[in-house]
Amino acid sequence: MEEDVREHRLKYWEEQDEKVFERRKEAFDIGGEKQIARLIRQGKKTMRDLIGMLIDPGSEFFELGLDAGYNIGDISLYGGDLYRSEKRAHIPGGGVVTGIGVVQGKDCMIFANENRLAAGSYFPITLKKHMRAQAIAERLRLPCIYIADSGGVNLPLQLGCFADDGHFGTMFYNMCRMSSQGIKQYTLSTGGNTAGGAYIVYLASESIMIENLAFAFLAGPPMVKSAIGETVTAEDLGGAYVHAQHSGGCDHLVKSQEEGIRKLRDIMEFEPSQPLCCERRDSREPRFDCRDMMRSTPVSTYSAIPVMDTIKSVADDSYFHEYKPLYGLARGRSIVCGKMWLKGMPVGVVASNESGIIYAESAQKGCEWMIRCGNSKLPVIFLQGSPGYMVGKQEEWAGIGKYGADMVRACSALNVPKIQLVIGPDHGAANYGMCGRAFKPVFCFTTMRGRTTVMSGKTAGFVMETLRRKNMADRGEMVDEKEMAAFRQMMIERYDAEGHPFLTGSLLFHDGIIAFKEMREKLARALELCYRVPIEKSDWGDLKV
Repeated sequence: MEEDVREHRLKYWEEQDEKVFERRKEAFDIGGEKQIARLIRQGKKTMRDLIGMLIDPGSEFFELGLDAGYNIGDISLYGGDLYRSEKRAHIPGGGVVTGIGVVQGKDCMIFANENRLAAGSYFPITLKKHMRAQAIAERLRLPCIYIADSGGVNLPLQLGCFADDGHFGTMFYNMCRMSSQGIKQYTLSTGGNTAGGAYIVYLASESIMIENLAFAFLAGPPMVKSAIGETVTAEDLGGAYVHAQHSGGCDHLVKSQEEGIRKLRDIMEFEPSQPLCCERRDSREPRFDCRDMMRSTPVSTYSAIPVMDTIKSVADDSYFHEYKPLYGLARGRSIVCGKMWLKGMPVGVVASNESGIIYAESAQKGCEWMIRCGNSKLPVIFLQGSPGYMVGKQEEWAGIGKYGADMVRACSALNVPKIQLVIGPDHGAANYGMCGRAFKPVFCFTTMRGRTTVMSGKTAGFVMETLRRKNMADRGEMVDEKEMAAFRQMMIERYDAEGHPFLTGSLLFHDGIIAFKEMREKLARALELCYRVPIEKSDWGDLKV
């Protein structure tokens, strides 16, 4: 019987992984053959083809935010109505390709406008994705390469794109700030760059434009005609030759996309090599593989998970050095802490275990371990699968509020690189203490088992039902139990849908869904990138452990 359950889990999670891979294909192939044919007529390759030419042979592109923009028009609280009204309710990939690639042996953050969708223009979700990548680049001091082909702000959606902090101007503010810190910004213009988009060319440390293909101007020919009555072609207004020979707006003139990519690689050859700020040992494969992890992972998000089975499928040689394994007995086991080697690099781990409910003892242990990792300058991976902190009189008297707050403070002040992977329920204050997006993890991922909402649908349904019953009683109304049961079920389904990785990914609440079979590789690559910069001291403030 137990073996049947394990094989059912394996089959289920393999199917879920396939859903992830299938979903990615749409972002890889926006517009299908029709859009590829259009680019060919223009003498262009797809952005993904250009990225493949740019990065070192045999290396992989570590893509971020691939889930952005899917069916975003269905999410009314985030401008969905406006997306839908402009027939832009579905933006696979969010309108820009972002990720980290190795160029001449150096890790670089790469940005490429998805010119197969709305001429590469920026929607609100495009801006969010672009600036998330810039934030990671600044944190890890990665040179930035922009492959630019964009019409700038998507004009019908300008209200969500132009004037606020975090809107279009912040892209250029970030470029300037990083440049001032010595983080180089390089641009290859492969098409039109209009209005604000032209600053991607002008603000670069070095920029490249392609003859008869690339343009950059503050106002295109139609606007120039409207504003001052001048008639001018795009080529004579802001073509590559104008900025290479006359304005000085670009530094290198090339004749093709291929030559432009070679020029980028030539430029990157002069970038200094990047250190790995840890003593790396030989990598050892785990003694358990991802299929073992799948077999031990319950299908239901709210079933108890033996997190050691996850850890041993990721850790080098499946070895985990556990911290205080007996502390608090069963109440301390809902968080497992320790350290492991991941592809030869040391990393601390704070992991939700079993039910994941955080008791006072497990909060104390988690807080202590974060402090130890901070003092040891050891990066931390958070495996988050907690529905929240325990409630009730006994727990309040035991100090759950204080120790939970200590955990949140420690997570906030922990100044080492942090990586979060959601592997189960991700609710309430546990989202905070286990390093949710607001607590600035360098990378934030989820599995298909993750559900990120303020509470579970079952709990939300109970709370809302209780309020409904009270309000009806106060008004002297009778309760229709059948209707109440339907309401309860609606809340469960709504919360499950709103917390699903596909929806949270569409809004960029995380950097991507990780399939079980790629978990070790993705986490190891993220950790390697985190070690590109020296780890700083952690100051704990008014922590009261």
